[in-house]
Formats: sequence, structure tokens, C-alpha cells
Amino acid sequence: MGRPRSFEPDVVVARAMEVFWTKGYADTSPADLAEATGVAKGSLYHSFGSKRELFGKALDLYGRTGTASTEEFLARPGTAKERIRAHFVLLVDADLDGPVRRGCLAQNTVEELGGRDEEAARAVHRIEERMIELFAARIEQGQRAGDVDPGVDARAQALLLQATVSGLRVMAKTFDRPVLLRIIDTALAGL
Repeated sequence: MGRPRSFEPDVVVARAMEVFWTKGYADTSPADLAEATGVAKGSLYHSFGSKRELFGKALDLYGRTGTASTEEFLARPGTAKERIRAHFVLLVDADLDGPVRRGCLAQNTVEELGGRDEEAARAVHRIEERMIELFAARIEQGQRAGDVDPGVDARAQALLLQATVSGLRVMAKTFDRPVLLRIIDTALAGL
């Protein structure tokens, strides 16, 4: 009979997510994961199968957390443009004000694994599709409220907004705040 598990799997996944987000998949070693999670390498692999499986769980958590946060943020009072802009600024601030400019785990994953790991690419695509749905829904809400032109194609605008988020998260690694805020305002000019 094996020893009972002495850790919370959700906490381990969240801590692993932080390591993968900061170092990337390839540069995260089993020792890094053991140190960050406080769980021995053997126990990690026994519980999660492999580094790749743990990464998949971490990416899934990142997507669920990010989309839930975006949904809540966009639901706050204000016009569609105000809420979307505030959300974009929040992301830029988080990227620039953190101890390391690490961008977005989903975008980092596409850059690192996109052409070689179909499962990772599909996971990122699901995250992006959910974000597009949220942006489109907020634009449609703005159209019903009268603060977005009814002629705006909500889905097309949402695609542009998601592309903007993706680009902002990558550019936040090297560009300064004024440039990123200018990109945000330009992207939102169509609302």
C-alpha cells in the first residue's frame, strides 16, 4: 500500500504553472518543479504522470483562471470600450510591474511549442476562442446599450481585440508603457 498523498493537487498545479510561465516548458526542470511545489520529483510524476502532463494541467488552469477573471472584469459597470480598455491596461500593468516580464503563458506556449505540440496548440486555441467569445459578448452588450455602433461586426472586432491582447503580451516583454497604451487606444478606436 502506498503512502497517502500529502499535498493539494490544485496548489501543486498552480505553483507549477508559475514556474512554467516564468521559465518556459523546455527550461523548466523536474528539480525546478520539485522546488517550487515542495513535492519530490517521484511523487510529482506518480501523481501527474509526466512533466508534459503537469504542464497541460498548468496551461488548463491558466486558461480557466484568465478567462474567469476577464469575464468578471468585463461585466463591471461601464461602456464596452471603457471595460475592454481597462482590462487591457490591467494586463499591461501586470506584465510591466511584475518582477519578470514574462508575458502570457498561452502566447509563450505557442511561441515555444506551437508547431511541435498539437495538444498544446489546441489548448491555447481553446483559451483564445473563449476570450474572443467574451469580447464579442461585451461588444454586443455595448451595442444593446447604445455605446457601440450597431454596425460593428462583434465577432470580427473580438478577433482583432484578441490579436491585440496576444501582441500586447508579447510586446510587453520589450516595449514601454506609453507604446503599449498607444496600441490599446488604436485597437479600440473601432468601438
